[in-house]
Amino acid sequence: MGKKTKIALTGSLTMLVAGIGSLFYAGNYLYNLALNKQANKDAIFTNPSTNNQIPDKDRTDINKKGDSSNFFDTIHYQDVFLDSDDGLKLHAYQFLNYGHDYVIIVHGYTSEGKLMHASAKHFYEQGYNLLLPDLRGHGQSEGDYIAMGWLDRLDIINWIKYLIDNDSKVKIILYGVSMGAATVMNVTGEKLPVNVIAAIEDCGFTSTWEMFSYQLKEMYNLPSRPFLDIANIVTQIRAGYSFGKAEAIEQVKKSTTPTLFIHGDKDRFVPFKMLNQLYQSANCPKEKLVIKGAGHAQCEKIGGQVYWSKIDSFIRKYQD
Repeated sequence: MGKKTKIALTGSLTMLVAGIGSLFYAGNYLYNLALNKQANKDAIFTNPSTNNQIPDKDRTDINKKGDSSNFFDTIHYQDVFLDSDDGLKLHAYQFLNYGHDYVIIVHGYTSEGKLMHASAKHFYEQGYNLLLPDLRGHGQSEGDYIAMGWLDRLDIINWIKYLIDNDSKVKIILYGVSMGAATVMNVTGEKLPVNVIAAIEDCGFTSTWEMFSYQLKEMYNLPSRPFLDIANIVTQIRAGYSFGKAEAIEQVKKSTTPTLFIHGDKDRFVPFKMLNQLYQSANCPKEKLVIKGAGHAQCEKIGGQVYWSKIDSFIRKYQD
């Protein structure tokens, strides 16, 4: 091998190593940006392409404008805990009302159970018992990463078992917003006890991959590949799961749980088109509601009585 050839080969290998290193740097950056609990999420929430819509993190600001902000101060609740299958201590707020009907209310990305007080207030006034979990890596639950509704599905199933263990006659409705909605859909794709009678998903996404791909394009004008492939490898190493498998759209294909699909037609954080993609894929008894003029996580606020009337009437169909 000649000297020039050696130099050329060394240069090529150096560029290859540098290229691979750059890709893993980018993958690690994306992991920290999106999934690391400790990382600052302002870059996501202040993205101009979402038209400054209010994501899940700021739902509490919406709720404070209503009369529900003191719900946790006026209604007695208890803190309950259970261990996840992989050893995390998980927390939830439990509100006891009367009867056997429960709503499990699932919050969204970087939020927590207590910020869902507007939804909690409505369901409580309808007579439901409530369970508001803090998803892993949120609120008082342990965890260093955000699971995007995938590992969370197993945690919610354990919360379902917790309720059944305490009341064999319990009837459970699942309700979630955004990542919480994706969590709910992921749950319905699993084999569930007959105690789970209905599900409501509000502005959930089709899959974590599609969600990240959309945001990568909107925020950085970058293609999903190879960046998400590398970020997924980093996620498997650092968090122990593959977000490439987190597909709510595949879960609803397996679901037998009656599901109400809700989305705002002005949602630019989780694209409105995902509503029909999910609805058309679902094989369960299903209905959908479009809230005109609502951006992300704003259906409750914009829809008002229309929103809640639809949810209440949907649930009643499955309460024998």
